[in-house]
Amino acid sequence: MAGCKVRAAEPGDCEEIMRMIQELAEYEKLSDQVKNTAEGLRRDGFEEPSPLFHCLVAEAEDEKERSEGPRLVGYALSYYSYSTWKGRSLYLEDLYVMPSYRGKGIGSKLLTATAEMCLFLGCARLQLSVLDWNQPAISFYQSRGGCNLSDKEGWRMIRFLPDDLQRMISKSTERDSYNAV
Repeated sequence: MAGCKVRAAEPGDCEEIMRMIQELAEYEKLSDQVKNTAEGLRRDGFEEPSPLFHCLVAEAEDEKERSEGPRLVGYALSYYSYSTWKGRSLYLEDLYVMPSYRGKGIGSKLLTATAEMCLFLGCARLQLSVLDWNQPAISFYQSRGGCNLSDKEGWRMIRFLPDDLQRMISKSTERDSYNAV
């Protein structure tokens, strides 16, 4: 690839970002879980009074390359999180480079730009999750100084989906009703 530039995503990029989100989900064997749309990305990242995420994109610079393939070949999507111990943090939800563009430094450019943004925004840390079987990604992040908290500190990520939340609320309501009798 002749060149690629990393820039902030714009509302007109949402269709291509959504295409790459689908590609990432397929790679992670989780494509059935993607419910978001380009409209959702546009609303949440560009139309909200306080955007819910930051997104950087890797754009092919070479005109021939752009005319023969996609304009955007990678993205990094992040959002604020908060640590009661450290303060403002940035969570990297996705870093993706299309398979045919990997090994050309694009992922490194996206990660470096995300690191620069993290520091510029005054964040104390950058965090992310990686599937345990995705050894290329684990190696990529660790080779750049990332620390595997599962190994080092024993932290595990826990998730509640809407059905889990409803069950929790229902059980709490049932207990409260029972205790009130």
